[in-house]
Amino acid sequence: MSVLDRFPLFPLGLVLLPQETVPLHIFEERYKTMIEECLEEETEFGVLWLSDDGLRDVGCTATISRVLERADDGRLNILAEGTRPFRLLRRVEDLAYPAGDVRLLEDDPAEELDSAAAAQARERYADLVDRATDSRPEPEDLEELDAYGMAATVDLSPGAKQELLELRDEARRLERVGQLLEDALRRIEYAEQAGELARSNGRARPGRP
Repeated sequence: MSVLDRFPLFPLGLVLLPQETVPLHIFEERYKTMIEECLEEETEFGVLWLSDDGLRDVGCTATISRVLERADDGRLNILAEGTRPFRLLRRVEDLAYPAGDVRLLEDDPAEELDSAAAAQARERYADLVDRATDSRPEPEDLEELDAYGMAATVDLSPGAKQELLELRDEARRLERVGQLLEDALRRIEYAEQAGELARSNGRARPGRP
């Protein structure tokens, strides 16, 4: 496994997944310095989730896919795209911005994927996209999606995304993504039923199924 020394780190209140694109507003001096160096040297930085329980040690490397806006005072709006999971080995304190030595993470030796679980996850993903956009993905497009590819485009909680990021087995990731998508569909159905009851002067019990 590759180790990257003195790797730039960006602790944030979010979890970034491989294949996911997020907008970031860069305004603190230390992070302006970090991002400018990454742009100049065409290098990546790492995103770590700063959760209520502290900084997690498994994160995702990110590349700057686009600079959206650059202000006169150095503030930046960028698009960052997740690339690879990593584990923080130790912090480095002598740079102008947070950094550390990190190890890029590979999946464990692959076991045979459960084709039924993979198909179910992709079917649930298609159902969710259909509900949200009234347009169902084509079967050939679904076949190209892995667990990260599906999760990267769905509004999941940081805890759920961190769980996926820490799994080192694509079969388990697909199974978990299928469960998360099923939960999301149930919440949508519940919200729709509650809305119908409200419009008909009925009563819906608060909470989630």
